Amino acid sequence: MPSDHMAPTHRRGDLIVAERTDGSGVRAGDVVLFEEKRWFPGGQLTMQRVIGTGGDRVSCCEGDTVSVNGEPLAEPYVLGDDPVGVPDRTYDVKVPEGRLFVLGDYRANSEDSRFHLSERSGTVAASTVRGRVLDDGPSALLWPATVAVLGALMTSAGLVLGMTSWIVRRRARMVPPPR
Repeated sequence: MPSDHMAPTHRRGDLIVAERTDGSGVRAGDVVLFEEKRWFPGGQLTMQRVIGTGGDRVSCCEGDTVSVNGEPLAEPYVLGDDPVGVPDRTYDVKVPEGRLFVLGDYRANSEDSRFHLSERSGTVAASTVRGRVLDDGPSALLWPATVAVLGALMTSAGLVLGMTSWIVRRRARMVPPPR
């Protein structure tokens, strides 16, 4: 993470684990990596949370909350319980199909959909999504490693038992019967 715009969920320097996706299966609440060249020239990837998808109406700030389709959004991940982040930045956006409305979790320190409302209502194309961040983070790496180690141990145990059985049978054939 190059900045703190997703704090407290992900902080500067955190290791993140993401699965590749083309953006078609992204849902509200997902944290995604996307490449929006109009927002960040040079093609750098940025990470933000999907608040609304195609067809959703995202608005702010009646009662200092973000609403999706008229329902206040419960956002326990927002830093300092500040869903607005920037005073006097109100919006009411109908998210076009195939596009996403995204916000950083640290609203006071995130350049997100709120700052690009004049460009396609601040939305990004779902096709710009390159990955979905896994909630488990680095622990997601442990599962494949654990399975690999257990598989190797089971294979080794099978080989040892097989060799032992072969040796016992061979010795049994070699020992002459008692007279």
